[in-house]
Amino acid sequence: MPAAERVAAVILAGGQGSRMGSADKGLVEYRGRPLIEWTLDVLRPQIDELVISANRNLDAYAAYGQRVLPDTLPGYPGPLAGILTAMQSVTAGWLMVVPCDTPHLPADLVARLLQAARQAHVPLAIAADDTHTHHTCFIVRIDQRDALAAFLARGERAVRHWQAELPSTTVQFDAAAFANLNRPEDLSRP
Repeated sequence: MPAAERVAAVILAGGQGSRMGSADKGLVEYRGRPLIEWTLDVLRPQIDELVISANRNLDAYAAYGQRVLPDTLPGYPGPLAGILTAMQSVTAGWLMVVPCDTPHLPADLVARLLQAARQAHVPLAIAADDTHTHHTCFIVRIDQRDALAAFLARGERAVRHWQAELPSTTVQFDAAAFANLNRPEDLSRP
């Protein structure tokens, strides 16, 4: 399959976990397994290449058999830094981006987002539900990496502001698929 047709994914696990008491969210247990395992299990069958964006506990993440990419920009500048590093590191034509704290992602996430982006002839498709747009769950064409680098070079950090600069489409999913586990009390959700 040509590189332009291939899909890579990055799991964002590089944050400081401030709402989780500074715990590394990807390694926090939910229903007996670290959150990263839930995301890996859903994504692996859907993509051609997988990387993990992490800035702490690199060996623990590497034990899952995927490349671990720390941010190349200093000072924890946010998820866009991890996304840029992934866009510069993968060999696929598309990058699926998901956070590590959404353990119930749909099994057709990649296929639906990719199909929507291709049908709309846009470089970006973002997951949404009836009430929210999930800005850290999207697929983007790799050829947008220079635009992202320029955005970050201007000192910008907000994912949704970068996305607003790109032609895009949204794809509706069930809201339950994107339940975020950001705080310790969220881990007791059914």
